[in-house]
Amino acid sequence: MQVVFMNTFERTSELAQAEQAQLSICEQQGSWSVLWSGSGSEGEGQTIWFEGSSWEEMLASFRHGVAVKMGEGFVPVIDGMLEERKPLAAASSVYAMLQCYGETNANAALFDALRDWRRAKAAAERRSAYMVANNRMLLMISAYVPLLPEELVQIPGWGDSKLAAYGEDILKITAAFEQPQPFPLDWVSEALDPKLFTSWIYKQKENKYKAVLDRQTDKKRLLAAIAEGKSIAQMQAELEMPRRDLMEKIERLELEGYDLEPFIARELADMPSVEQEQVWEAMTIIGDRYLKPVLHQVYGEDLPSGQPVDMLYDRLRLIRLRFRRHDKAAAV
Repeated sequence: MQVVFMNTFERTSELAQAEQAQLSICEQQGSWSVLWSGSGSEGEGQTIWFEGSSWEEMLASFRHGVAVKMGEGFVPVIDGMLEERKPLAAASSVYAMLQCYGETNANAALFDALRDWRRAKAAAERRSAYMVANNRMLLMISAYVPLLPEELVQIPGWGDSKLAAYGEDILKITAAFEQPQPFPLDWVSEALDPKLFTSWIYKQKENKYKAVLDRQTDKKRLLAAIAEGKSIAQMQAELEMPRRDLMEKIERLELEGYDLEPFIARELADMPSVEQEQVWEAMTIIGDRYLKPVLHQVYGEDLPSGQPVDMLYDRLRLIRLRFRRHDKAAAV
């Protein structure tokens, strides 16, 4: 086994005991391993973070594990493993501090009131709640309690468009609460505990790389299910994934260059060729961006009995993959 990367991590515990660990990436005949070897108050031993042939999975496991350990207080001798391509700008650092303070000093009662408002507003506008305002915004509003329009726009992410659409509603809610600290928010950098902020930063990185790792795991399981000849219904049950999410992941595989034609052919085997040709023609005429017009072009307003709408949309999405692949090949 060849060691292709190694770094040492150190941490001083609350009892002033020194702990040291080594992180290594190893390769043997195309198989990768990520190993964490620690010693100190937690005892000695080796933990395997990853074993497998996928470089992408290995890298995601490596970065997620590093973020977790650095969040626990371990400091690498060689830093920079989680750095983005560009260094964190001063404005971005202030933005992160405002988020951190807001999330760790939220007013629970105000936050609940804001969530109730968001739920009702999203239902009235027939859109996702996070499109109205995400949790992070509401937590910051509950922590800083803006009472005026010029204060509300100082909340990161709450610009003029949101102020025009929802500002009056928000300020009616915050008016019932006391503002704990004055605006502007330039006092936050001094009030924020540096250790808390560092821990929060690494928690964000941990969550980020965990999401990447989860996507890689889902992708691996999905490719395995496709290779085994499983249907969309079988994959949905096995992966415990909403049908729409499953179809979006399948479409992403096509964009990444995986050959899904055998899978598409299996799923469309029971669909008459004449019907497939009608779908193709509809996409040629009215485009493939939106599927509802294609559905009505082919089947009319009265959909065929005995065929669930979800199944019809699945077929349209699969034909659209072929259609876009054809267009891409023709453009080359």
